[in-house]
Amino acid sequence: MKLEPLYKLIAPHMQAVDTLIRQKLQSDALLVRQVADYIINAGGKRLRPALVLLSAGALGYGGTRHHKLAAIVEIVHTATLLHDDVVDESDLRRSRKTANVLFGNAASILVGDFLYSRSFQMMVEIDDMHIMRVLSDATNIIAGGEVLQLMNCHNADIDEARYLEIIRCKTAKLFEVASRTGAIVGGAEPEIEECLAGYGAHLGTAFQLIDDVLDYSGAEADTGKHLGDDLAEGKPTLPLIHVMQRGTAEQARCARQAIENGGRESFPEVLAAIHATGALEHTRKQAEAEVRRARAAIEPLAASAYKDSLLELASFAVARTF
Repeated sequence: MKLEPLYKLIAPHMQAVDTLIRQKLQSDALLVRQVADYIINAGGKRLRPALVLLSAGALGYGGTRHHKLAAIVEIVHTATLLHDDVVDESDLRRSRKTANVLFGNAASILVGDFLYSRSFQMMVEIDDMHIMRVLSDATNIIAGGEVLQLMNCHNADIDEARYLEIIRCKTAKLFEVASRTGAIVGGAEPEIEECLAGYGAHLGTAFQLIDDVLDYSGAEADTGKHLGDDLAEGKPTLPLIHVMQRGTAEQARCARQAIENGGRESFPEVLAAIHATGALEHTRKQAEAEVRRARAAIEPLAASAYKDSLLELASFAVARTF
């Protein structure tokens, strides 16, 4: 499944959002322009801005205010990527060298800060206290999720519930905000706003769980990052948690040591344990359950091509290979 057909409905709006992002990331500081251009030009799925546009469209919105909202969401996401790659010491994203490798950690952190501050300037321009509260609260929750993940790196005692809490803060929250702000600008009643917010939260959780699967099964050419990156960083993702909970004593010991020590040395043994215990199948089933919840959340929406695209986007979240 590819994204292009799903975005056909909103293609002119996506183009307008991309233009706006490039305008807003202009700066007198050459380094800001260089780093921002580099990471924006890397492309990406643009799922979060698409959620803003599709959610507003599903409510019959015909204006252009959602362009700025979509741009804000993508700029916040880009800032998190810059900071994440420094924290994770990543060297590959979207099949290209990460910004921190090319420009250094200091530049990545400072440009990430610039993007965050620019997003808040844009929030003020929208001049809607409800939207500003949603977006500002979300950035705080996402930052808290990042801290929780950092605190749990090399923690082999984390359970599934705690892990899901982390990814709901770190990853799913921005999906939730994207669909919620689309609903707000579309003039949704509170009940419908919550429906779309729930859709985004479940979609984002499913998206992260499939990322967990692809870290142990994807092709590097598709995912744009190294296989086993999470293991190398000592991240206890759901497949590893499943091995520790459901595997033999030896399989659990292998996964535990890999989390506690990090690195890639034990990758073949860990991968064998993941396959033997059905950990990828378990994680995929959890993602599929989240997608069912996402689809159920928007049942109250009136039938439209935009609603159909939201439903198809949920299917993409679990069918994707990148």
